[in-house]
Order: sequence, then structure tokens, then C-alpha cells
Amino acid sequence: MTGRIGIDLGGTKIEGVVIDAAGALLARERVATPRDRYDDTVAAVAGLVTRLERDVTGRCTVGVGMPGAISPATGLVKNANSTWLNGRRFSTDLGAALGRPVRVANDADCFALSEAADGAAAGAATVFGVILGTGTGGGVVVHQRLVSGPNAIAGEWGHNPLPWPRDDERPGPPCYCGRAGCIETFLSGPAVAREYAAAAGVPAGEAGPDAATIAAMAAGGDALAESMMVRYEDRLARGLASIINVLDPHVIVLGGGLSNLARLYASVPARWPAWVFSDRVDTRLVAARHGDSSGVRGAAWLWTAAEAADADA
Repeated sequence: MTGRIGIDLGGTKIEGVVIDAAGALLARERVATPRDRYDDTVAAVAGLVTRLERDVTGRCTVGVGMPGAISPATGLVKNANSTWLNGRRFSTDLGAALGRPVRVANDADCFALSEAADGAAAGAATVFGVILGTGTGGGVVVHQRLVSGPNAIAGEWGHNPLPWPRDDERPGPPCYCGRAGCIETFLSGPAVAREYAAAAGVPAGEAGPDAATIAAMAAGGDALAESMMVRYEDRLARGLASIINVLDPHVIVLGGGLSNLARLYASVPARWPAWVFSDRVDTRLVAARHGDSSGVRGAAWLWTAAEAADADA
């Protein structure tokens, strides 16, 4: 194999890269996603793979990171917010279009794999990767291998209840999954903006500041914004403490828009010992090394070196 192709299939764009066995970037291309058109989406991904292989003049392994997951029970896509993928045999159809097997994983899983392979958590035995953006996702990597359980939901911490809820956090905001009080409804970017708008009395229908603006306001001395950030950090510490209590990862890596808030990396580890069942907490909290490219690079790493050699044979 000439290299490894990674595809990040998003709701508005599809990005593809080729990396070599050492992780060096060989080629990159982006195209618009054919929203709501399944067959065109498969064709767009296949065409992108073809062009990337032409760029590097050789056949590559292909891994795809996408919203949702492939159900182990049915082989169909489930839980994708790009809803035109749900209920379809995406991995089978793409493999048929390319004439070879492909690997498909959840985009948050790909993020975690990227950062464990050659990113901020390289060399760590157990890694939990966290996406803090428009949603709240996660993935688990142990000894450089992605963990995927029988339900294909390993790492989906965002759809557990917020741990140790305070009285004013019950029952919690409604979640699109049909429940209330999920971690995602407290820790996503839109959740931060919504809570600030309510506290600041922003009239219904008017747009308030987003999470990044609120953090900047806090840094500038705005008392309400600062109180919102402190509340967010306390909730994030509780949420991650519950992960530490179950998984005990060596490293937790943050990605997504909220991972750019530098204050999190000092304030959250200072808070989580109160909730972790241990005399000390040695888990490290770090920012992603590859930033927005982590997902697409992780998709490329879905094939191990040995598997890539077998595919070539």
C-alpha cells in the first residue's frame, strides 16, 4: 500500500487525507457533502478516494470517520445526525464502489485514535478522547487499538446523566435522544450559550453570545460570564471524574471548539479529585495535538500496519 487514506464524512463537507506509515501528510482534499442524497454521498466519497490515490500514484487502505455508527446487529448506520445515512449499508456500499474493504468508525472514535497514535496522548496505554463542540462525544483507545463493544457505543459518555447533579440541575434540559439531563445538554457549546442567555435575560428569539465569546467576556472581568465558566468547569470535572472512576485512563484528550479554552486544563484537574475514588489522580488532561485534523487522521489509522500489509497482499 502506498499510504493510508482517511475520510472525515461531515454534514457539510467531506475531507480526505493520505498519510504514510509514519503519519506524514501526503495529500489532502475537501469537497461539499451532498446533503440528503445517500447515493451521491457514497459516490462523492468514492470519487475523493480515487483522486487521492491518483495524487500519490498508488493504492491505499481506506478508513472513514462519520457521525453515528455501524450497528453490529444489522450492518446499518445508526445514530447519525446526517440522517440520510441512517438505515443504510454505508460501509458495504462504499466498499462495493471502491472494490475493496473499508473501515468505518464514529468520528469521535477516530479523534481518540488519532491522538493516541501520534498526537497529544502518543505512548499512553489508555486514552479517552472527548469532543466538546455542538455535541459531546468520546472514544476509547487501549494500547493503540480502538475499543468497540458489542453495541458500537464505547465512549458515548454524553448520553449518560450528569453525575452528582445539584438541585438546580434536576431533571435537566431535554436531549434529542429523548431523555433529559444528559451530559451533552450541559457541556456542549450550545448548552453554554443557552444557559448564559437565560441568566442574562436575553429575549427569546434573539441570539446571545456563543461559548467562545462568553469565555472571552469572563477573561475580561465580566462577573456573569465568569460564573458561567466556573459552573461549566465544575460540570466537566464531574463528568470526567465518572470516566476516570470507570476507565482510569492515563490521558484524557479534549477536542472540539470548547477544547480551545486554555483555562480548562488547569481548572478541571484541580476540581476532579473531589469526585474521583482515589487518594490522588494522575490522569493527564491535554489538548489535541492535531486539532481539526484529528478526526480525518484517525480514520486513516483505522488500519494497523499489519492489516495494511495483509490488504496489500
